[in-house]
Amino acid sequence: MTVDADRALVVGVDYGTLSGRAVVVRVADGAELGSAVHEYRHAVMDRTLTAHADEPLPPDWALQVPADYVEVLKTAVPAALAQAGVEASDVVGIGIDFTSCTMVPTAADGTPLCEQERFAARPHAYVKLWKHHAAQEQADRITDLARERGESWLPRYGGRISSEWQFAKGLQLLEEDPEVYEATEHWIEAADWIVWQLCGRYVRNACTLGYKGIYQDGRYPSQDFLAALNPGFTGFIDKLDGAPIAQLGEAAGTLTAEAAGWTGLPEGIAVAVGNVDAHVTAPAANAVEPGQMTLIMGTSTCHILSSDALAEVPGMCGVVDGGVVAGRWGYEAGQSGVGDIFAWFVSTGVPAAYSEAAAAKGQNLHEYLTDLASAQPIGAHGLVALDWHSGNRSTLVDHELSGLVLGQTLATRPEDIYRALLESTAFGTRTIIEAFLDSGVEVRELVVAGGLLKNRFLMQMYADVTRLPLSTIVSEQGPALGSAIHAAVAAGRYPDVPTAAAAMGGRVEAAYTPDPAASDAYDRLYAEYRTLYDYFGRGANEVMHRLKAIRREAHAAQGGATAPAAPELEPTEDIA
Repeated sequence: MTVDADRALVVGVDYGTLSGRAVVVRVADGAELGSAVHEYRHAVMDRTLTAHADEPLPPDWALQVPADYVEVLKTAVPAALAQAGVEASDVVGIGIDFTSCTMVPTAADGTPLCEQERFAARPHAYVKLWKHHAAQEQADRITDLARERGESWLPRYGGRISSEWQFAKGLQLLEEDPEVYEATEHWIEAADWIVWQLCGRYVRNACTLGYKGIYQDGRYPSQDFLAALNPGFTGFIDKLDGAPIAQLGEAAGTLTAEAAGWTGLPEGIAVAVGNVDAHVTAPAANAVEPGQMTLIMGTSTCHILSSDALAEVPGMCGVVDGGVVAGRWGYEAGQSGVGDIFAWFVSTGVPAAYSEAAAAKGQNLHEYLTDLASAQPIGAHGLVALDWHSGNRSTLVDHELSGLVLGQTLATRPEDIYRALLESTAFGTRTIIEAFLDSGVEVRELVVAGGLLKNRFLMQMYADVTRLPLSTIVSEQGPALGSAIHAAVAAGRYPDVPTAAAAMGGRVEAAYTPDPAASDAYDRLYAEYRTLYDYFGRGANEVMHRLKAIRREAHAAQGGATAPAAPELEPTEDIA
């Protein structure tokens, strides 16, 4: 049955770090009619393998359970339809996005290895989440070998390969659990795996393939390169291949009867090719023109930018032809920790008296600390911080780095540190912008999406620090709306993503503009930030690397045991 244009609906599903969100969207104008969230039952397993007897995990691990992703389809999608109060028969397509690089080892039929009884106790059989950083040693070897050999693809990734990506995580799997590696028939991005569950067809999306899979100009790294890393790694490409590659906005297939039963959606509707949460957000903000840098700000920040020019930007996460929209080069950069850093400090560094004062004002601690911090003159805290608590994604691409706050005295207050941490993330973004500008890639407008939008003080700070106008996305469900936009294109309701974005996406232009006096004041602090950035990040002092090594050795000496039980920190949700 054909659905009239004024009634046609699409569903977007955003798979975040801790939950999946579904939104029902009207194709004609992007109106969001209903939404629902489902939290993953096992959340993130980064201390113990809670899916199997709470076995301890080493430092820097981050695992998930793929069945939790299917539960989102069974719960959030029907709930969003119910809240919207619409007829499911009017839905013409579904699209999904995922945190990336999130990898699922599966059997030939797509069954995750962790669902096989023989591997249920093996951590390497589970999903490796984007923030699994335990493959740094493998990532360093990949980078070093590529430099030695002059591999032409390395500059496309800013000169360094990340521990978050497909090859580093795959090499770690081989070297730490060869049996699970051998049993892995497919090494799949979670975005492609969930699309497989929806349409019954394994299709690889060009976005994650290019950014996270070292796939450039139609080729992977050579078998000779892989053999030089580890002779047992030569067959790794076979675990990545074996499925067609589709461009963003294309249909991977149609919804199966089984998936229709899960979701309550009509069998046979279009299933859009999978995508990355950050990348789908740019169309949701109608920010796909050259010079518009979209910042998806939550636990981490991804920086997405389209350009007509191809350039080699040091430390970028990657540049891919059609990586955001067809016909343009899509650039990605990022900061591994932003909202996570603020949440860590609030959870561990604030005395009880502050919690009591915040409660008396009817505020949470973030709001209370922001009010105190915003009352200070710029630089009054006497501090400068490095935003590396979860490593540095851009421009150093080094997850062995760690956070730092310099200048503390006995007079330093929690609000001082909180403000310095806020500033450090703004300085990190400015560093990324300058890397693009120095490489000849235009950045003229910041477009912000994500949970941190609600902190108006932080938004003004970013405008002041970067000296750029800052626009804000209209939707509160940017990635889910972006996935819905791609679903509309896959269903044939729009000819391409930019056209759909113009009709269904939106932003408030120049919601924040730089204050020249504040910008001048921040310049002085930024100069100190850059001095520390280079000193600790570019080899002058390797103390952060040495401390990470000492930490791992101490854990190994305990046989992998974790520290005595302590209260769990409040988790934070985000985009990666």
